[in-house]
Amino acid sequence: MTRPELDIAIAWAAAEGWNPGLHDADCFYLADPAGFLMGFLDGEPIASIAAVQYGDGFGFIGFYIVKPGYRGQGYGFALWQAALDYLQGRNIGLDGVVAQQDNYRKSGFQLAHRNIRYQGTAPATDATSRCVSLASISSNLVIDYDRQFFPDERGEFIQKWGSHPAHYAVGMVHEAKLVGYGVLRPCEQGYKLGPLFADGAAIAAEIFHTLVAQVPVGELFYLDVPEPNSAAVALAQQNGMTYVFETARMYTQTAPNLPLDNIFGITTFELG
Repeated sequence: MTRPELDIAIAWAAAEGWNPGLHDADCFYLADPAGFLMGFLDGEPIASIAAVQYGDGFGFIGFYIVKPGYRGQGYGFALWQAALDYLQGRNIGLDGVVAQQDNYRKSGFQLAHRNIRYQGTAPATDATSRCVSLASISSNLVIDYDRQFFPDERGEFIQKWGSHPAHYAVGMVHEAKLVGYGVLRPCEQGYKLGPLFADGAAIAAEIFHTLVAQVPVGELFYLDVPEPNSAAVALAQQNGMTYVFETARMYTQTAPNLPLDNIFGITTFELG
């Protein structure tokens, strides 16, 4: 895709109810400009997929959409195969709807864990916080910290994600060491928190409340948590958030050994 064509895929995602961020395309395209594919029929765009390469050994698939009216005719599968070809030799991850797990297994994907999306309504709050703007923290420190929670290098993307002027990003520093950070972004509907990484539940909760305090009172906000992190599930539930839906995190090779107990919010279902 060209950069404007990614806007088309974002619009399709919105029509599917995926609730993309208002500025996702700016950040997503930077992750891997060659990793966004679009299928055309007689010059008309009819299908999209993201197959983003990270570092030397990882890839992530998302934005797999075929326009209504063109489904069930093999067009999507052709694009799917092109995505797998582009990521050949890498461990590939995806967050797929649970109903499609069996189809993904046919392409070699295996379930690692469930991710759960929670929805909340922003309360009135005057909470104080020890968090600081992520922009005030060395970008190298942020990139090094983020690297613990992702299967491969994604420094350029995460720097753009945390510094976009429409995003609200904070971190917590203890004894000159970054111990957690989170990003809030406006979406088609409400706001999403992600990522939310922290060295423990108490730090995660403080970052969570700092981000939620930026959401206008009464607006919806969302948090995507890996189900194995019981503290993350508890954080969402204790703050009145309710289950919306879930995805299946799957990989083609052995699941990366990520510290799920410190992942309180996934960055994005589309790019990992």
